[in-house]
Amino acid sequence: MKTANLFFATNRKHEGKQQWTPKTYGERFSSDGHQNLRFGQVTVTLDEGKLKKHLNHVFKNGRTGDGEALSSYFCKQSKKGIIKAYPDFTASANAPISSEDNASTQFFFDLKTYMMDATDVVVYIHGYNVSWDEAVGSALALEFMLNSQNVEGTKKVKVVLFSWPSNGSMMPYAAYKSDRTDARDSGKAVGRALLKLQDFLATLHQNADNEKRLLCGNNLHLLCHSMGNYLLQKALEDKVIGYLPGQKLPRIFKSIFLCAADVNDHVLEGGDGMARLHEMGNNVSVYYNQGDVAMYISKYTKSLTDKLGQVGNAHPALVHNKVHQIDCSPIVKGLVEHSYYLWATVNRDIWQTINDHSFDNPQRNRKRNAQNREWVMT
Repeated sequence: MKTANLFFATNRKHEGKQQWTPKTYGERFSSDGHQNLRFGQVTVTLDEGKLKKHLNHVFKNGRTGDGEALSSYFCKQSKKGIIKAYPDFTASANAPISSEDNASTQFFFDLKTYMMDATDVVVYIHGYNVSWDEAVGSALALEFMLNSQNVEGTKKVKVVLFSWPSNGSMMPYAAYKSDRTDARDSGKAVGRALLKLQDFLATLHQNADNEKRLLCGNNLHLLCHSMGNYLLQKALEDKVIGYLPGQKLPRIFKSIFLCAADVNDHVLEGGDGMARLHEMGNNVSVYYNQGDVAMYISKYTKSLTDKLGQVGNAHPALVHNKVHQIDCSPIVKGLVEHSYYLWATVNRDIWQTINDHSFDNPQRNRKRNAQNREWVMT
């Protein structure tokens, strides 16, 4: 048996007597408040035979890679996982703690060791109705799927999970309404994490002559799924933009992926909030599926507004030219209606963007639609 290691940040409440080595994380906010963050790593065991089975699974249409089944497998393994959080004594310290000793700084330095080894990092924010174990499962599935391409000369990928207290309930309507509130309240925690990351990166640039702070030259990416996109929206509106009034947002990420986004279809239009997301990356890819049942639930439990994850941008000509939208409907219908970012061809398309394939590269399974920045998966 081998092990897989996952970096995480969370504002969930720990379960168990030991705060820094908890048994798991639950469905409620940390007792220190919804903006409080815990940074850590979780280690799970894996069976290489089962791993290969899911990665090499060939569907009837000839597409390879069952990320959903892999996510379920890792979810089961997470229940036996070992969690180690970075101790944070900032609140109880009798004297100021240097930034070097902050839990977040230690977390970023440990993550940086992977990036020094030709590894890109994908920050992943999960959606609604997701337990801690399910969040770990989907994050690890995303990492292993992205790394399964086995193409010489391509970068490795390390996924970092941000997990918020999503209910993981079997009652879809009640869970949706509850999670929407928790997502809104978790937005500031995501904003805090982004600002901490920006501060850390700025320090590296200022001290690049320090061996410990050498720049790695690799890239950060962001992938939000379902209601995780709403967290990102609230992070920008309620925390990041207010912290940097009148300034451009920091370009932290190379590529940003909005998958099955549970936000209004006009959210990227205008001049504020999510419409400024393009400032944080080199490109933004919107993946949507017209047959996404979860988007119907969202539409009719919150508002009658169409969702970005179901119909794409309401007015594509009004969004920034860094924003591309990809219609996945033709290839995911009847297979994976909502979590298709983990599946075969769509996951490969995300990998191709991470690895600098041009948007119209013939190796991609996509074709241009009528507009220059609109694509259809094939």
